[in-house]
Amino acid sequence: MKDFREFLLRGNVVDLAVGFVIGVAFAGVVTATTTGIITPLIGAIFGTQDFSTLTFTINSSTFFYGNVISALIAFVATAAVVFYFVVKPYNILRDRRRSDEPATTRECPECLSEIPLAAKRCAFCTSAVS
Repeated sequence: MKDFREFLLRGNVVDLAVGFVIGVAFAGVVTATTTGIITPLIGAIFGTQDFSTLTFTINSSTFFYGNVISALIAFVATAAVVFYFVVKPYNILRDRRRSDEPATTRECPECLSEIPLAAKRCAFCTSAVS
């Protein structure tokens, strides 16, 4: 029981659980935005907002392609929100943090390889560097 408790209380398991709960809540927000705003906008443009009724039949088999359209809209909306509100800000913060770190390497003037600051000779082209 002690090992199981330690496993549950490890940082990565707790982080994963929090991430999962936040992800489920976020999916609810994106779904509500998709069904409440994006789908009606598309409906205003194309004339219908309930895509689940869009079907076609071949040899008495009915294909509900409207459900696929709805799922694609939800996927694209989710991907766009994640990209613009999570990935882009994270990349900006990461790049800002990297620029604050002191440089540990420099470019070789001959071959443009990255070499340590203290190097007197390039390990790639063996030219002397100052």
